[in-house]
Amino acid sequence: MRALLYGAICTLAAVELAAAAHPAAAAPASRAEHRRAALAPLEQAATDCFAETIGNNPAALAHARAGRWYEAAGVIGFLCRPEVDAMTKARDHLEGRGAGGRYFTGPYTRHLGEQLARRLEPLLTTKTVATAEPRPDSEAPGAAAPAGEP
Repeated sequence: MRALLYGAICTLAAVELAAAAHPAAAAPASRAEHRRAALAPLEQAATDCFAETIGNNPAALAHARAGRWYEAAGVIGFLCRPEVDAMTKARDHLEGRGAGGRYFTGPYTRHLGEQLARRLEPLLTTKTVATAEPRPDSEAPGAAAPAGEP
């Protein structure tokens, strides 16, 4: 009986030591957090670049107003190449070769339109503005014909 109890205690101690030496349960969570912390700023930089350059380019903004986000990004995409390259290379480094390109053409591109629509919303809505100023092509006030003349 004493040998059985001693064996159980030794087994439990060995399991505890193994768990302390190899925290496998904590590793996936910390690895995922590390990946997120490393990739989030790079994705943010790429999205910021797309939003800024689309907002500053009349042709891209016209596509964006029509809801053609892929075309809008295509007009200015080469300007954001450094940000996109940094994002894809980091993902390749963390997840393996080719993962960055797959992520960019898949999940990132799928949600890019929604993110850009939110950021560029003030630029996308057309506003009508009334003004009390006379139009530049209207006649000057003193050049009007007198009321008595035909």
